[in-house]
Amino acid sequence: MDIKKKVDSKSISIALKDKCDLERAFILQGFFKTGPGEYAEGDIFVGVTVPEIRKIAKEYSDLDLYHTEILLESLIHEERMAALLILVDKFKKGEESEREKIFSLYLKNTKYINNWDLVDLTAPNIVGVFLEDKDKSILYKMAESKSLWDRRIAIMATFTFIRRNKYNDALKISKMLLADKEDLIHKAVGWMLREIGKRDMAVEEEFLKKHYKSMPRTMLRYAIEKFPEQKRQAYLKGNIA
Repeated sequence: MDIKKKVDSKSISIALKDKCDLERAFILQGFFKTGPGEYAEGDIFVGVTVPEIRKIAKEYSDLDLYHTEILLESLIHEERMAALLILVDKFKKGEESEREKIFSLYLKNTKYINNWDLVDLTAPNIVGVFLEDKDKSILYKMAESKSLWDRRIAIMATFTFIRRNKYNDALKISKMLLADKEDLIHKAVGWMLREIGKRDMAVEEEFLKKHYKSMPRTMLRYAIEKFPEQKRQAYLKGNIA
């Protein structure tokens, strides 16, 4: 029988510390751009693998929201990821009232959801799912935020809608972010446009034909990654009518 442990945030911190690998941590610090002036400046890794984090999060998935929020405020990346995995699990299993609490907690703490892996793990599974049948104006407000992570949450949340073949919000927010200066936003927007194209190529191309000449190159490359080579080259060379 799989018995869940009733613990506080310190118990999870200890469990993660037992799995740390300083050599791996050094590599992750570079991969996730934690140096001065980089997008994740100051983020601290201890070198725990994602499968290990997932296992620990599952083991302690009955952690209450109070202690989960404490864990989410950690300086250590892997501890924040564990907290977010627990929130995703609680949200998936929770009733509407519990989901609303988790959604509110999430929005209150976006400053701690401050790397692309943390955003991509949670924005579709919490924000997108919660807002699917509700007013989505918060996403448009976040798309205008000065915070890179708020803007990435806004576009990544639309992945939930895209999966349901609902593209309007993704397209509107993509348009809002066309002039964004951050590479991580270019990649996320391009990715969502590509996901639309996988489901309805005509919808993606209608958007691209209006905007491909002005959108950042990285965004365009991500958006057309799965196009036939001849068409892909035509977009890259600006030869689409």
